[in-house]
Amino acid sequence: MAVRVFSSRLSRSFHLLSKGKSSHLDRTAAYKYSTAVAFEDAIKPSVNVEHTKLFINGQFVDAASGKTFPTLDPRTGEVIAHIAEGDAEDINRAVAAARKAFDEGPWPRMTAYERSKVLLRLADLIEQHKDQIATLETWDSGKPYEQAAKIEVPMVVRQLRYYAGWADKIHGMTIPADGPYHVQTLHEPIGVAGQIIPWNFPLLMFSWKIGPALATGNSIVLKTAEQTPLSAFYVANLLQEAGLPEGVLNIVSGFGPTAGAALCSHMDVDKLAFTGSTDTGKAILALAAKSNLKSVTLELGGKSPFIVCEDADIDAAVEQAHLALFFNQGQCCCAGSRTYVHEKVYDEFLEKAKARALKRTVGDPFKSGTEQGPQIDSKQFDKIMKYIRSGVESGATLETGGERFGEKGYYIKPTVFSNVKDDMLIARDEIFGPVQSILKFKDLDEVIKRANNSRYGLAAGVFTQSIDTANTLARALRVGSVWINCFDIFDAAIPFGGYKMSGQGREKGEYSLKNYLQVKAVVTQLKNPAWL
Repeated sequence: MAVRVFSSRLSRSFHLLSKGKSSHLDRTAAYKYSTAVAFEDAIKPSVNVEHTKLFINGQFVDAASGKTFPTLDPRTGEVIAHIAEGDAEDINRAVAAARKAFDEGPWPRMTAYERSKVLLRLADLIEQHKDQIATLETWDSGKPYEQAAKIEVPMVVRQLRYYAGWADKIHGMTIPADGPYHVQTLHEPIGVAGQIIPWNFPLLMFSWKIGPALATGNSIVLKTAEQTPLSAFYVANLLQEAGLPEGVLNIVSGFGPTAGAALCSHMDVDKLAFTGSTDTGKAILALAAKSNLKSVTLELGGKSPFIVCEDADIDAAVEQAHLALFFNQGQCCCAGSRTYVHEKVYDEFLEKAKARALKRTVGDPFKSGTEQGPQIDSKQFDKIMKYIRSGVESGATLETGGERFGEKGYYIKPTVFSNVKDDMLIARDEIFGPVQSILKFKDLDEVIKRANNSRYGLAAGVFTQSIDTANTLARALRVGSVWINCFDIFDAAIPFGGYKMSGQGREKGEYSLKNYLQVKAVVTQLKNPAWL
């Protein structure tokens, strides 16, 4: 099952340490990162980039300005292709197409069963083209090809099939009223949805967004992340074959301050859905409020606690904590980035976690066996290295890693810190990189208080053999998902979203359908009813 596989399979040079702290590197010199698939020449991907233009009203078109921007290979920093750079004028064109498709086109007027068949055909086509799509995803984002091909693309297909199944099961209610009235509710599509997806799981987030919006009969303008536009444009080329009418799904590449801001501010967009950083989420809320008060769904950042109790299976906990943090190069909103370990098992856990990090295979993501590829770009690389310096300077113990890996690209050695305190930046901020912070706790009351003392509330992991402990923590932790003796278990039917500054609303499952529906009450007076 893909969801279980998801859980179980899982740069700029500078001197990190001052002269006074260089002895730590001597102490860990006996350890060596796996270089079995490390650096030779970068493997040439077996796919051509054919779609680099905006997709508006069923056609690939140049940006109105004629501008393009480069999308880069994170393995080398070299240009893969030049992509059309959409801005406000292109958003206007895309919204006009989406509005016409919704107001005048066949999509919302099709039977729900017909819409479901279109989604099923799209899922089939993605499945047929899975190798090309996975290759583009790896090339553009740096994630291991085996992860993209065996986990993520199958999950995209499953997500679309899940929502195809929902399309003809959306209905309102008949409600008894006090008096001679027939009362019914209609669940109506909201209209034109603006959607903005992130760079860490480009096509998977694409499916999370378009699946429920299309199943409920809406039209869409979707903005890709500027770092990773390739897979979405490839799928755009399949839409007509799937039978999706022109203008129903429009895809614009571009930058946040231009294309993104125009989409969020547009007076003819009825709904926004965004996955990304908390700071950007705040800006989107403000733009929505200042324009037409459009509804907004946000899936934002996290600093998820991973709690290892004294009775936990330590070997299993070490492996799951490792995957919870390092999966996808640590570039996960729900990464288990605060590893709380009970003081009685802390030393054992630390040594095993350190050993596991040192065994992690870093290298070209197209090579079989690679567990960790490069970070997305130089900006993210530099941000992560800044946090690693901060950890050392604030007094945490750098157990391993903390350096660039290789000579090109944006690779970072898997990094483990011990003796981390709650007030350190590495324990407070979302690093979004391969940096594991291991903290010590004494009892449940303490760890609950500390785990909840965060502006984020996206997810948590709990490892214990006690059902009572599991139940206590599951109810006490103020997060949107709690994984018990597992982590990163995603299924099309399981809702996902956060508390506090981790967002509002839910993605996936039945809950996400509500994001794209309006409820209308229809009241009809009855004359001489036989019953009420």
